[in-house]
Amino acid sequence: MKTNYEIRYAAHPEDAKSYDTTRIRRDFLIEKIFTPNEVNMVYSMYDRMVVGGALPVGEVLTLEAIDPLKAPFFLTRREMGIFNVGGPGVVKVGDAIFELDYKEALYLGSGDRGVTFESKDASRPAKFYFNSLTAHRNYPDRKVTKADAVVAEMGSLESSNHRNINKMLVNQVLPTCQLQMGMTELAPGSVWNTMPAHVHSRRMEAYFYFEIPEDHAICHFMGEVGETRHVWMKGDQAVLSPEWSIHSAAATHNYTFIWGMGGENLDYGDQDFSLITDLK
Repeated sequence: MKTNYEIRYAAHPEDAKSYDTTRIRRDFLIEKIFTPNEVNMVYSMYDRMVVGGALPVGEVLTLEAIDPLKAPFFLTRREMGIFNVGGPGVVKVGDAIFELDYKEALYLGSGDRGVTFESKDASRPAKFYFNSLTAHRNYPDRKVTKADAVVAEMGSLESSNHRNINKMLVNQVLPTCQLQMGMTELAPGSVWNTMPAHVHSRRMEAYFYFEIPEDHAICHFMGEVGETRHVWMKGDQAVLSPEWSIHSAAATHNYTFIWGMGGENLDYGDQDFSLITDLK
């Protein structure tokens, strides 16, 4: 196995206005989440969130404590949320074993113990997408399925944004320190997410898009309300969203995305909305 990581530094919104396509993609887009028998991750200076993925194909992959953490274990001072977006898989956490099927999630609290990822069937490997944030205390590990989620049905087909927001690793379901994660599924015929757009300066966010056919693409919108930019993306890619940025998208096909947040509070409703007609 192999572990790859990179550090992404935070940007001031005044500076980000001048970024060209190459710079925007370099600083915010995470193109390589899954590589066979590798663990890939980005250590972001936005609330020190780590965004990554593990794709075990006939091997057991270990969650290594990368150098920026300066810790004996990855989870020594961190909590983590994991979603399986592939075939059936197993996550071993210390002496505990958690089996995750498609679209099932796992919360891991902080504490010194090892974590490994493996697939039940190498021909249908699991894909473990994860977000991790610093944690000031330990909360119990727990598997969460869509049956456990707080579900909000929003939008309509007429406005091309009929969707179910599955709030899964959130404080209404289980205790966490900073981390809040969920999964939004767009209905067939709907392509817009998070519209009307909003920002929440108390929290940053990461979006991971999947269930996008190979011959389709998604356009993620970011930036300040009066100075937006876009990032074209494919399936199984993620994007960092600073606290000063909107985070919305439209695609050429319906899709699903996983959102993860970290920052000052755990209030899902802490959002400052903008009128659609104010976007520039």
